[in-house]
Amino acid sequence: MDHAGPDAAASPTSSMTTPTAPASPGTWIILPTYDEKENVEGASTAILGVVPDATLLIVDDNSPDGTGAIADQLAARDPRIRVRHRARKMGLGPAYLDGFGVALAGGATVICQIDADGSHDPAALPSLIAPIARGDADLVIGSRYTRGGRVEDWGIGRRLVSRGGSLFARTVLNLRPNDLTGGFKAWRGVTLASIPFDHVHAGGYVFMIEMTFRASRAGARIAEVPITFRDRRLGRSKMSRRIIAEALLVVLRLRWDELLARARRVVGRR
Repeated sequence: MDHAGPDAAASPTSSMTTPTAPASPGTWIILPTYDEKENVEGASTAILGVVPDATLLIVDDNSPDGTGAIADQLAARDPRIRVRHRARKMGLGPAYLDGFGVALAGGATVICQIDADGSHDPAALPSLIAPIARGDADLVIGSRYTRGGRVEDWGIGRRLVSRGGSLFARTVLNLRPNDLTGGFKAWRGVTLASIPFDHVHAGGYVFMIEMTFRASRAGARIAEVPITFRDRRLGRSKMSRRIIAEALLVVLRLRWDELLARARRVVGRR
């Protein structure tokens, strides 16, 4: 198979596996993986069963369990699947940014984010894409915390961390969406392209908050649609205390940077 990445997203730490027949541009689904060998095939089948005209880009961080090799086998069988191989585990945020760059270079007009572990139901993808297709939104969040959304299989501790993280970020950053920590999203391609990726601080799950923050400040129309979130059935969660600490620090840094920039503008006008 050919290994090449679009010039706009090329990196010495990444390579592409592309099918022999080119996938058509339009809707792209970004599926980041790290040690998801039990899940990647089922997730890919489910996603393309719901959005059969989409291009599915699997972004694998050199999973020790062989997820990347499984992804290559899937791409060899299905021209709608592409694989982005990264040299090592570098965080969820950088994996998504890498995938976004590939999708935009490939002509994507709608780009969706979805987890490989089954917590995001691919059946909800059309409801995320629809507001963008209608011209009603630029970013759509699959929300656990809007009316009709819910979470299953989580203990009280995990619920508090997720709810509390969203509330903290919403308050500190003055954002309107209810679910800021979730990663099930659909983007209008031009909106995503307007965000300067090299300014993004976050590497872990706080990446979700930061991207919504940057989209909001850029004037994006943000909508939420209810989803049911289910905890993963196979594999291990990547959540850790370090990731939670990073989230707190990044949110505070985003607010501090914004206030500092505002103060500098005031001083510059004097």
